[in-house]
Amino acid sequence: MLATSMHAQPGVYGVLLGSGVSTGAGVPTGWGVVKELVRRAATAATPEDPEALRLAQDDPEAWWDKHGDGELGYASLLESLAPLPAARQGLLADFFEPTDEEREEGIKVPSKAHHAVAQLVKRGLVRVILTTNFDRLMEQALEAAGVSPQVIARPEAVNGMAPLVHADATVVKLHGDYKDLGTRNTPEELSDYPAEWTTLLRQVFDEYGLLISGWSADWDTALVAALDATPNRRYPLYWDSRSSKGDTAQRILANRRGLVIQSAGADELFGDLLGSIEALDRLSQPPLTTAMAVARLKRYLPDPVRRIDLHDLIMDTANDLAASIAEQPVTETSLDGEKIQRIYERYLKAATPLTHLLVTGVWHDDGTNDRLWVDALQRLIDAGTAPISSATTGLDSARLWPALFAATAMGVAAVRRDRERLIIRLGTEPAGRTSMGTGEPMNASQLLHPNRLLADDWVNAMPRWNGGRWLYPASHVLKADIRRFFEDLIPLDADYRTAIHGYEYRLGLIQEQRQDGRGYRALSGEYVGENQWSWDERDVPLVELAFRAAADRSRDWPWADFLGGSSLDQVLIDHREVLKHYKRYG
Repeated sequence: MLATSMHAQPGVYGVLLGSGVSTGAGVPTGWGVVKELVRRAATAATPEDPEALRLAQDDPEAWWDKHGDGELGYASLLESLAPLPAARQGLLADFFEPTDEEREEGIKVPSKAHHAVAQLVKRGLVRVILTTNFDRLMEQALEAAGVSPQVIARPEAVNGMAPLVHADATVVKLHGDYKDLGTRNTPEELSDYPAEWTTLLRQVFDEYGLLISGWSADWDTALVAALDATPNRRYPLYWDSRSSKGDTAQRILANRRGLVIQSAGADELFGDLLGSIEALDRLSQPPLTTAMAVARLKRYLPDPVRRIDLHDLIMDTANDLAASIAEQPVTETSLDGEKIQRIYERYLKAATPLTHLLVTGVWHDDGTNDRLWVDALQRLIDAGTAPISSATTGLDSARLWPALFAATAMGVAAVRRDRERLIIRLGTEPAGRTSMGTGEPMNASQLLHPNRLLADDWVNAMPRWNGGRWLYPASHVLKADIRRFFEDLIPLDADYRTAIHGYEYRLGLIQEQRQDGRGYRALSGEYVGENQWSWDERDVPLVELAFRAAADRSRDWPWADFLGGSSLDQVLIDHREVLKHYKRYG
């Protein structure tokens, strides 16, 4: 209910964050700081008086009345223990600023809840944050999300602040900031608010809906009074179940017809809320056209801040394709060339948006995002090898055609852009199970072997050839259909042919290396056709000559280690003998 309302009416809800949100991040409450400071003051003042130390621990106010100077409060404590600003800063550091070890452990740094609230603000769904906490975790989370809020930590600052509706975000620190001596902590200090606070709170409670988390309403009588004094019911009040159990909270809920949200804590509450809103975003947004998606990818790719956006763009598109694969029928009463071509074209059409993205990504990337391209291929392999109970012969493997299209297109882009390590990773890291998802695991170079997935008789039976037959059908159909992804990137057909032949040769090297006597040998293809060999006495395939030339000009050539180090030359000579068996004469 809350997610739907926030999504439909961005900016009409504020949040009230209490101490429970910060204690979850390892930061003490304001009263917890006061109690600890009283204990330290008692230890320093009466180190030999165990009774006084026990009183300071059990009843800080009673000890302060007896031994302190003036009324107990944050300001009086700090002035007593650390009269100079530098000394106060050092005293407070233990409570609010993480050590290196604490930072590594995620203590005293913004929690998942803080970051989720910051994302709600960034989306324009929340503009007002009230907080009784005087740490700076919320501000840090907002800054990390690229949001610069106006922070109001003193009542007198209300008069000079920008109107709430004009500010991207406003953080109101009702109890002050931990570096400010005006911070409120004691029950007496919390019993009454200055007029500026009261006026601002009445405006917020009147004009905004409210989501409360981590605030029990047990101590802040002035804040409770402000809620009670606001009669408006135009937007609902929501309160997390963990902090709304007390009598005062229950009374407020009843008076304002508030709603309780079941949640184990602030992290779960705001994390789930953000997830629900993101799901509503996906539901309400029209599907991206391929051109729009590619344009977004080009914006995200060079920007490290958009790393997650890039990941989501690629993997969301991969998930859409995976869902399409799952919907394709895998049984047919009879298969002829026309049906085979129709099934093939359905898979190719479904794979086109993602393949365009992957080609663009690999083309413009510098290797930073190689893990993402590998993960996208693995997602397609997972979809194409999901366990099924039955399938018409060949249609089980057809589920891997989108993965084959994507792998081939990325491989061509990688060859053209001298991304040799990525080619090896794409061929060796992803894996899946054959035999309707129940067979032995197989690496991508073998699992997506073109000669395994695109049988010669299937390809040659397609009506698109008008009865013609190809010497290397799998290689030919891939070369023809992957071309569309490089029309702008590789305008000349000759250059494209060189690139895809170079990829087929490299893939064959991987397949030979990883077949272990059980898998398929290096793929046959048009790259080893009759006219693809040198005319001198060496009789060397042209792709091998190009491969050796690439090695000579490369500063970082991974193939030597992958194929055997010092024996690379012999590996290539042996591989040449394998390819000679594939020569076909048309």
